[in-house]
Amino acid sequence: MKLICYVGLLMPWNTSLRGGGGGPQRTPVSLINCAAEIFRSLACLVTGDTAVGGGGPQTELGPSPAGIPGDDNLRSMLVGTVMRKVKSRTWKKQRYFKLQEELHDHLVQSKKAGRATSTVISVGDLEAVREGHQSEVLLSTADEFPADRCFTLVFRGRRGNLDLVADSADEAQCWVRGMRKLMENLESMGERERLDQWIGDWFKKADKNRDGRMNFKETQDLLRMMNVEMNEHHAHRLFTTGTLEDDEFVLFYKMLTQRDDVMRVFQAYSGDGQKLSLGDLEDFLREEQLEAEELYEPSDAAKQLNAMTFDGFLMYLGSPEGSVQDPRWTRGLFQDLGQPLCHYFISSSHNTYLMDDQLRGQSSVEGYIRALTRGCRCVEVDCWDGANGEPIVYHGHTFTSKILFKDVVHAVGKYAFKASEYPVILSIENHCSIEQQKVMAQHLNHILGSALLKSALDTKSVTGLPSPEDLKGKILLKAKKMGGLEPTAGGLTDDPLTGEVSDEDEAAEIHDNNSHRDTFRRKTKELSDCVVYCKSVRFSNFKHSCIHQKFYEVSSFTESKARKHLRDAGAEFVHHNSLLLTRVYPNGYRTDSSNFNPQEMWNAGCQIVALNFQTAGEGMDLNDGLFRQNAGCGYILKPDFMRHPERRFNPEAPQNRDTYQPLVLHIQVISGQQLPKVNIKEGSIVDPLVRVEIHGVPLDQAKQETRYIENNGFNPVWYDTLRFTIHTPELAMVRFVVEDYDKTSKNDFVGQYTLPFCCVQQGYRHIHLLSRDGTRIPPASLFVHVRITELE
Repeated sequence: MKLICYVGLLMPWNTSLRGGGGGPQRTPVSLINCAAEIFRSLACLVTGDTAVGGGGPQTELGPSPAGIPGDDNLRSMLVGTVMRKVKSRTWKKQRYFKLQEELHDHLVQSKKAGRATSTVISVGDLEAVREGHQSEVLLSTADEFPADRCFTLVFRGRRGNLDLVADSADEAQCWVRGMRKLMENLESMGERERLDQWIGDWFKKADKNRDGRMNFKETQDLLRMMNVEMNEHHAHRLFTTGTLEDDEFVLFYKMLTQRDDVMRVFQAYSGDGQKLSLGDLEDFLREEQLEAEELYEPSDAAKQLNAMTFDGFLMYLGSPEGSVQDPRWTRGLFQDLGQPLCHYFISSSHNTYLMDDQLRGQSSVEGYIRALTRGCRCVEVDCWDGANGEPIVYHGHTFTSKILFKDVVHAVGKYAFKASEYPVILSIENHCSIEQQKVMAQHLNHILGSALLKSALDTKSVTGLPSPEDLKGKILLKAKKMGGLEPTAGGLTDDPLTGEVSDEDEAAEIHDNNSHRDTFRRKTKELSDCVVYCKSVRFSNFKHSCIHQKFYEVSSFTESKARKHLRDAGAEFVHHNSLLLTRVYPNGYRTDSSNFNPQEMWNAGCQIVALNFQTAGEGMDLNDGLFRQNAGCGYILKPDFMRHPERRFNPEAPQNRDTYQPLVLHIQVISGQQLPKVNIKEGSIVDPLVRVEIHGVPLDQAKQETRYIENNGFNPVWYDTLRFTIHTPELAMVRFVVEDYDKTSKNDFVGQYTLPFCCVQQGYRHIHLLSRDGTRIPPASLFVHVRITELE
């Protein structure tokens, strides 16, 4: 009785590029062929006895990553080794690291081999393994430790890196290759395999004496750890011999993973309650999932297939194709990237160098690396005079630490196009003297080379902004510039706009003395020549901008000023942004690096909405949700009515536009699966509720909640239906939030998932939850039914 294999699911949808901001095109594909493909892909080959209980496939619990028996690197990691853990030039201590024998996707770190007290590191928490001096800490110790002995473990989310130095280059390579192998194995797992491993990990943690059996107390402890309160009488029924083993162990496993909610759906479409025929699956895909509109004759391959079991059906619903987010919107580029830059929302970061707050936080090039590898396409650099003629980057007039400008440029040059090949904008806030501005220009030219855009593209020089496609692989500077796009003679001059500065510069100048302010307003030709399409100018009013502002000029607003413009002249703001680039950044009082809600700025068509990427929460959830689509390239085409000046869209009155057609979103929240614990108190179990939020134009802003389910974070069931009216679906975002209800204090956050309304798939769907940091927390999910109708 064992599982031979699961084969991954690939739905036969075809995707093509199209303009106008629409979704990926689905070419006519036979629905029956689609069903056949699901059968073919999800076939579960089971040999031996029939599965106990009929609720799921038989498999060994907690599959170990493939390749350990014959992989020399992983075998060496199982033995363990001593390496130096480096936190700074002065903190370098030896630590013992090994791969856990019981859980092959966990590392143990301890002060000595065999020491009881240790730190466990999950491979699933890792984002990357960098070789050599690829962190600030290891760069600072480059004179002491050779690059071939150094490597860095980069964690997902906002957790700090782990910098390590091995005793030899061979040992370092062993760990680098081994870690990457483990990460690849985890990444290739399907949802069911992830669940099997998750269950297996918990069993191994609960089997305290490691005898392969579980007594009653161990089982009760396991259930509490897994967030479920089990009836004691029911639990005793499993223990006929005092321990849980063999078939009882399998039965217990199946009890934990049984999905009655999915079984109800399966049986509703199954002709005999045991399997889905081709016709049954065709009905389900057409009637519930709304996956196709036309029927064609089945292929020969489809005719030869038999039926889908419940296990295959469950795997389909847990696959990317069964997700609430249409995978066609995220897997590849589907939008037209050949329109002017001002027609796109651009993923943007504020004070990118900061890893924490705005007053005492650490400045680090790691901020740029993390933002760029997340697809951010506009990063900010605050430049000040530094020692030895070298410009520095930090939050001026605060106690934040300082980093070298040239190190920032090196990081940008190296990581700008790792996640996306589309242009990166360096937003420069320049406080440097004339001499150090020249050094800045030298570093930009020398380090970035041909990637730095220094002249207008021939076809767009005087007609309008180029497109992301035109600027692929290019880095643009947003800063003050002498004159326009035409060459400027001379060495330095006052700003041509009678010494005016942008709102950003004006705010920064408040703390400067008069002599520095005069110097600050003077720019060198060398630095000015690096600015082409993003010249920073001060905003006066919309009428003035309409008459005088050039297409290559960019205005910047604090969130408060942008909000005022949106409130007083929403249609004019949208009109302005259909022609020109606008940057919006957080108010100065946000010293804790908190974020404003970017949705209200997107409602006005603002392209560069800069957020503190280091701060988790609603703002970054919305940003991640919006820019996850279009292959995470960092550019999202604005709706048609926001790109054409004559449309005069007003976010305060969306019902006045020509194409107005409100929709109704019906969401039935059915169940949750394996929700994580949030309270560390022993015996504490989650009381989950689900809140669905709609973010969009003011008329669409809404939120509704389900009931809370007491003492069940493992498999809570709601069947609660929520209903929303969406007036501007093109701008709406849907955010699912799970919280642990507390009647005496604020609810605790459990997980969330945010996506654009236009990416929502209808029918029965799973929502794979993300942590506060935006990282996956498998196998935690919600199961919902979604239906979208027109408002009558």
